[in-house]
Amino acid sequence: MIKHREKISKTKTVLVYIATLLLGYVLFIIPDVFFGVTKINGGKQGVNLLFIALFQFLSISALLYVSLKLLKVDFTFIGLKFTNFKKDVLLGIVFGALWTILQFVIFIPFTGGADRADIKGMLQMYDGSLTGLLSFIALGVIGGGITEELFNRGFLINVLKGVFQNPRTGLWISAVLSILIFSLGHMPVTALDWFDILVPTLMYTLLFVFTKRLTASIVAHGVYNSSAILLTYYMYSDFV
Repeated sequence: MIKHREKISKTKTVLVYIATLLLGYVLFIIPDVFFGVTKINGGKQGVNLLFIALFQFLSISALLYVSLKLLKVDFTFIGLKFTNFKKDVLLGIVFGALWTILQFVIFIPFTGGADRADIKGMLQMYDGSLTGLLSFIALGVIGGGITEELFNRGFLINVLKGVFQNPRTGLWISAVLSILIFSLGHMPVTALDWFDILVPTLMYTLLFVFTKRLTASIVAHGVYNSSAILLTYYMYSDFV
């Protein structure tokens, strides 16, 4: 793998990185805009959330496949490995559950609860059906936990870090840039918004950096997203 990597110029790596970054965010946004504007089948809610998740996963995976091919590497290069799988899953569950507990026991109830903008936004995405709830969870796990980690952690960090002469410097600069890009992609406005996105983003990034694999960050991200969707539904929605 290293031999393949050495054949690719830094200029080509940077160009592929930038093109993938820009096109990736377009692909993430397309289904949101489509359902948000057309309001087909209720808009951004119900089973449409499953369609959004599948579109994001399939389109981003295809984009990454092409980009990695251009760089003469594969998905293992960006951390999609299954060594120490049980340990990584356990780490992901523990950290995902910890952040869920902190959010729903302390932070959310004491910062507005159902009146928070993010909770209101989530409540608009429930349609009261089991299919809709499961579709929302699929969006959180497939679109968020899996797809966002492949793109924002695996690709954005591991591809860019090789451009730097010093591997450690490259790793941390790439990690910080990944954190900023991921956070800005969630469009935080208030200090609370920044806190809510930066803390889990730091957690996912550190899990990835220290394990050198995506499994722990994918699981942590998926555990938190799915738990947040279920807890918001049962704690704050009118459907229960």
